[in-house]
Amino acid sequence: MHELGIVFHIVKTVENIAVENQVSKVGKVVLQIGEVSTIIPSYLVDCWNWKCSKSVLMEGCELEIETIPAITFCEDCGETYSTVQHGKICPYCSSACTYLVQGNEHEIKEIEVC
Repeated sequence: MHELGIVFHIVKTVENIAVENQVSKVGKVVLQIGEVSTIIPSYLVDCWNWKCSKSVLMEGCELEIETIPAITFCEDCGETYSTVQHGKICPYCSSACTYLVQGNEHEIKEIEVC
């Protein structure tokens, strides 16, 4: 369950930003998660709630998750397409010369303070 490590990293980052900006309470964090990132949102939320309960700065902080769609690029025809729907093979030209351009990342989009 790598979600716990991800939560520890995100909470530490948010806490550091809050301290730098003299914030005493964080109310909500919006996190974008790639569609094929292997992060399981329900596990992430459970870990988030546990970790935030251990921090005065983060206690009760809401986690909002937005999904970044997985998009693949075909080097042969130059088209992009939905990775989840079509996989590695390009639906336009049937080429396997493709690579993922987005959808494997996770990033903090927004931090809301109280």
